[in-house]
Parts: sequence; structure tokens; C-alpha cells
Amino acid sequence: MAKMSPELNQETDGHTALPFWQATVLTLFPEMFPGPLAHSLSGKSLNEGIWSLKKLDIREFARDKHRTVDDAPLGGGAGMVLKPDVVAAALDAVKDCPGPRIYLSPRGSVLDQALVHDLVAAKGVVLLCGRYEGVDQRVIESADMMEVSVGDFILSGGEIAALTLMDAVVRLLPGVMGKELSHREESFETGLLEHSHFTQPRVWNGIEAPEILASGHHRKIAEWRQAEAEKETQRRRPDLWQHYLNQLALQKSKK
Repeated sequence: MAKMSPELNQETDGHTALPFWQATVLTLFPEMFPGPLAHSLSGKSLNEGIWSLKKLDIREFARDKHRTVDDAPLGGGAGMVLKPDVVAAALDAVKDCPGPRIYLSPRGSVLDQALVHDLVAAKGVVLLCGRYEGVDQRVIESADMMEVSVGDFILSGGEIAALTLMDAVVRLLPGVMGKELSHREESFETGLLEHSHFTQPRVWNGIEAPEILASGHHRKIAEWRQAEAEKETQRRRPDLWQHYLNQLALQKSKK
């Protein structure tokens, strides 16, 4: 029988102080982490101990000599399903890790910026990465797991979705981004898509950047960017635009 409480694989630089935020990942492919998050700002902040990563190989909790983690779906059909006893044992091994328990699933609520902020405040998250046809529903319900999707498409497993969620959270942690205000003007932070961006040269390929951006008039620049954000949201995402209008109306009604 495989050991039932394997040591968690932790990615840190040896800091003894607790990180601001901790990601715990349950996966059949722990070697996929931290992946791209080992680079750029996320990698630097991981090395600095601002956040930490613990990864757990679900296969370590298999109960037979073949380390079987899945079985055929009840009722027949294609594919295999991760066994509830194996997944439950893995979840139990991380019961002391901070944050909500999230199963990455195309059936889940779509990840948005509001949830990202909630996860920052939660000081951590435990992410279950499914494979094959998914995870037995009974363990999802018994563990009271939140199901989260990164979009209306199918991936081979939950690992890439987990990395996406982690990246969205890590970049908002204190000390990760160079300019505190830089993320506040980005898409979805204000309920709008972000305005267009321009840099030097002022004229490129015969196309001139908006004159207002070189005016040095900060208030007028801010007004232009707000108007651009509203225009682009209305044009590209009517659903998001309507939600934005509803929120404005709600705020006015409370005054």
C-alpha cells in the first residue's frame, strides 16, 4: 500500500517567514508547476517569499500496487473518472492549508476579477486539477469544493487553468507589481475593458497617436482614457457594458 501522507513538495527560497499567499496544488503532474510562474514578476516574488507553492501528487494516495487513480464511469461511457477515495485522501492531506478548495472544471463559474480579489484576501487557495473525464462528484460535494472555469472551452486537464488562476492572483499581491496603481486601470478592475495604449514614436507607419496623450494635461488624459474604455467596452462586450451601467445605476440609487 502506498504511503498515505506524503511530504508536500514546496517551492520557496528557504525563507522562514510565512508568505503573504500560498497556492496548494493537487495534480497528477506536479512537474508542471510552477511552470511559467517561475519567471518574470511571479518568479521573482516566489523567490522572495511573497507567495509560496505546495504541490501534491494525487497518485501518491492510490491504494493498490499499481497506483490506480481512476476507474471507468458508472453507467458506461468513454474515458475514466478520478476515484473519490484517492482524491479525498489527497484533500485530507492538505486540510491545514489556507484558502478555499477549488476544482478547476468547465462546469464551474467563470473566473473573474472579483473572485481573484477574494482569493488574494483569502491568503491562499487549494486547487484540484482534474484529468480524464473529471472527478467523482461525491468527493466534490463532500469537500464543499468551489468549481471554477477559465472559459467556455475544454483543456486536457486542470493544470493550465490552475496556472492561469494563480497568475491572476499573484500579480495582485503586495510587492509583486512595480507600480501600485498600474493594475487598477486594467481591464475588469473598473468594470470596463482597458483603454488603448500608445508609445513612442508619436507617428508610426503614417499613423499618429492621439494628440491628447502628448498634451501633459493629466485630467484631460484621464478623461480621454475613461471615454475610450467606455467606448471599447460598449463595442466589444455589450454584456459587460450593461453590467457596468447597472452598477452605476445601483450606486446612484444608494446616494
